[in-house]
Amino acid sequence: MTGRKEQLREQILSLVAEYCGEAFPLPRFVAGETPVPVSGKTFDSAEMCMLVDSCLDFWLTTGRFAEQFEREFAHWFGVRECVLANSGSSANLLAVSALTSPKLGGRRLQPGDEVITLAAGFPTTINPIFQNNLVPVFVDVTLPTYNVDVTQLEEAFSPRTRAVLFAHTLGNPFDLDAVTAFVHRHDLWMIEDCCDAVGAAYRGKKAGTFGDLATTSFYPAHHITMGEGGSILMENPLLRTLVESFRDWGRDCWCAPGKDNTCGKRFDWQLGELPFGYDHKYTYSHIGYNLKLTDMQAAVGVAQLQKLTGFIEARRCNFDLLRAGLRELEEFFILPEATAWSDPSWFGFPIAVRSDAPFSRNHVTRHLEDCKIATRLLFGGNLVRQPAYRDRQFRVAGTLANTDFVMDNVFWIGVYPGVSRVIEYMIESLHSLASLAVRAGD
Repeated sequence: MTGRKEQLREQILSLVAEYCGEAFPLPRFVAGETPVPVSGKTFDSAEMCMLVDSCLDFWLTTGRFAEQFEREFAHWFGVRECVLANSGSSANLLAVSALTSPKLGGRRLQPGDEVITLAAGFPTTINPIFQNNLVPVFVDVTLPTYNVDVTQLEEAFSPRTRAVLFAHTLGNPFDLDAVTAFVHRHDLWMIEDCCDAVGAAYRGKKAGTFGDLATTSFYPAHHITMGEGGSILMENPLLRTLVESFRDWGRDCWCAPGKDNTCGKRFDWQLGELPFGYDHKYTYSHIGYNLKLTDMQAAVGVAQLQKLTGFIEARRCNFDLLRAGLRELEEFFILPEATAWSDPSWFGFPIAVRSDAPFSRNHVTRHLEDCKIATRLLFGGNLVRQPAYRDRQFRVAGTLANTDFVMDNVFWIGVYPGVSRVIEYMIESLHSLASLAVRAGD
């Protein structure tokens, strides 16, 4: 029976590979008609076969593929521990929540403690700060790196400061020399949001390996995809245990799904005010969630991980081609620059429309959208101006002048591998806008 089962499995997967080739051919590109997304999933039959392979197990929660991905991704990243979650946003929530655990003693984050972060970014980078009753302290960015203005860090510091949480904006690492020095000087926790920056490096070392915790996202827009998914990376085994606890209902037990008595004393614990011997699988040390992902998602990630280096190289190549092709337009646009000592793993190509340009950002984005080239703003612009945070408690250090400039003037276009064949069209479309503006001015 086992031989027959495996034979059928092989036949199914063979047909899946054949189906993928028929169902997802590379479409012909027609300028002005074929959409050019800012991001998207890049896959072939390998991902589809791995997905179906996991489905045939019918193990619907975290399982063997998740274990494989955590092990291989941690090795690729160069860290000891990786914990999968159902999204990058959940990864951020788990990273911050883990630092509130009483098991950290005097270093735990407590309500009212402050976390220094950026106002220019994505909401789910800062939402976990609010969700854990902490106080974000917002600092500005520098142009054209769009990363933390490290000259504001000391001004942002107070006796309540306990952590920093910064994203590597659009895959461009922030100044890790300055930030890590600041963190060490004041004995702070450091979380690196690498959701847009998998593979980025600073002084030859991967971004995400400098702080206590790092987060990634595997949404289709990101460097690799699971459809939905994210991870938390760390060196400290205690932090892994805390992250897993918050991810898995807040339980004290660390058994994997389907496993029992990993600790060897399941009925020999006495915690809290529970009776001695209360089942450790139903003992809760944190107020947690259920933020696991499925093994089907992890299976897609396992296949994608084999292609990650090539994906990153394609993004860097597309970025370089765009920058070279748009250099002649710098009288109208501020083009992006990598942070000193860094090798970005670009998520997008940010463009700032100069204040004295003969057109506005909205004019540019409408033109590109008319050309079927998708655009995006730099996420929430200035988050303190977003309606969600109107009545929330936060503090602003110094000025957010550049963040306001980002809100009014900056957008980005795609560099993901799927746009490699249309880079020239993207460049030509921006040149045509500039030519029209010059002629109108004459």
